[in-house]
Amino acid sequence: MGIEKRFIEDGVRSARVDKFLTKELKRAGYGGMDIARTPLGTQITIFAEKPGIVIGKGGKVVRQITADLQAQFGIESPQIEVQQVDNPSFNAQIMAERLASSLERGWYFRKAGNSTIRRVMESGALGCEVVLSGKLTGARSRVQKFTEGYIKHSGEPSDTIVEKGYAIAIKKLGVIGVQVKIIPPGARLPDTFEVLEPQPMAEVEEAVYEEGTDEDILGAEIDAELSEVEDVPEEEAF
Repeated sequence: MGIEKRFIEDGVRSARVDKFLTKELKRAGYGGMDIARTPLGTQITIFAEKPGIVIGKGGKVVRQITADLQAQFGIESPQIEVQQVDNPSFNAQIMAERLASSLERGWYFRKAGNSTIRRVMESGALGCEVVLSGKLTGARSRVQKFTEGYIKHSGEPSDTIVEKGYAIAIKKLGVIGVQVKIIPPGARLPDTFEVLEPQPMAEVEEAVYEEGTDEDILGAEIDAELSEVEDVPEEEAF
């Protein structure tokens, strides 16, 4: 198998596994997963708001998920690790699922979108964007976007810094797609810079006088050599 086909196959498998876990662990507050190959097998890290539901009583649920991943997706020796999400407000997948659930319960789309934006920003995020697409108010579909703060849409920062989540809300009029993008606090953006306060000239001159510069040291060495040459008698000099 060529390397290109292997990359495509791994990407498709990861997407299928993510879809499977989203469906199975919806009650647990599923927040995404990571897959990494190890010498002992395949390490799968599941991020969830309620790890107890993922593990189950006596580990029953996690053992069933392990068996399903091995049987349905052909993953060799899957080893599942469950980690709790510290702050769900910064996890885009969890916030997308919550927003979709609010829409299914009958919340007005503007209220639900603004509520999600406000909760994320009040938690300290640098930026948040919510996009709702579908039959929001009538028979014709439309797209509604809510944005606050700073969001990158292109380039490498959009892939490495921005957290993305997607969910689906099923209503009587049709399906509504929910997309949430979050820039968590502490993210180092490429266009950020710091302006240092200028030091007073007196402090700068004093520091230079105390430490000395390379030119001063070189000048002192040259003066010492010249003084030694002047002290040598003329007979010895020739």
